[in-house]
Amino acid sequence: MFCVFLEERLELMGAGFTGPKEKVLGTFNGEDGKATSYDVRGPLAMGTVEETNGILAWQLYAAGMPWNEAILQVNQITKNAMYELRQSKPAFPMPGLNGFLESCRKASIKMAVVTSDTTSAALEHLEWMGISNYFSEVIGRDQVRNGKPDPEMAEVACRRLGIEPGEAAVIGDSNGDMQMAKQAGAAVAIGLYERDGETEHLIDADTVITDYNEITLAY
Repeated sequence: MFCVFLEERLELMGAGFTGPKEKVLGTFNGEDGKATSYDVRGPLAMGTVEETNGILAWQLYAAGMPWNEAILQVNQITKNAMYELRQSKPAFPMPGLNGFLESCRKASIKMAVVTSDTTSAALEHLEWMGISNYFSEVIGRDQVRNGKPDPEMAEVACRRLGIEPGEAAVIGDSNGDMQMAKQAGAAVAIGLYERDGETEHLIDADTVITDYNEITLAY
């Protein structure tokens, strides 16, 4: 969605992307040019809001727009893209997630979300999926000084949940999540890869699953 709006701005300038569109943020695009998925090794998966905005602004700057104007344009593009996303709410629980969350609640396991997104956006996405009530804490990039793979987010989450990092299990779909878990001293780092193919990008994971049905809680 972001790159579609950005492409329109670039076309008005008589320019295009500095490289393949799917490489700008790391997306897999459909025939209509809209992103259908993302590269788990790319900036869309692991980058902060500031980082992704910088990447988008660079495209406009490279096309001849002053940097300050490029930043303003990207901020507007982000607002427009979020408005479109709110109309369709394209966020859905992964296979087995609802059952896993319910099992954790029954076992009185405290849970938190840590994300490179902003806290407000994360809360909104959780609401779209109907799972926000399962999490005691939601910690976005705006609440810490250092984003993933720095351990700060995991450490803050554990502190607020009232547990030690060594008692925590971290589940994530990028190796940045796994590195964060390792540096924080988490008990286990579980990589999540829902597609077919190699999982070598999750090199720091203790184990890799394809959906939440593979996790069984021991009471």
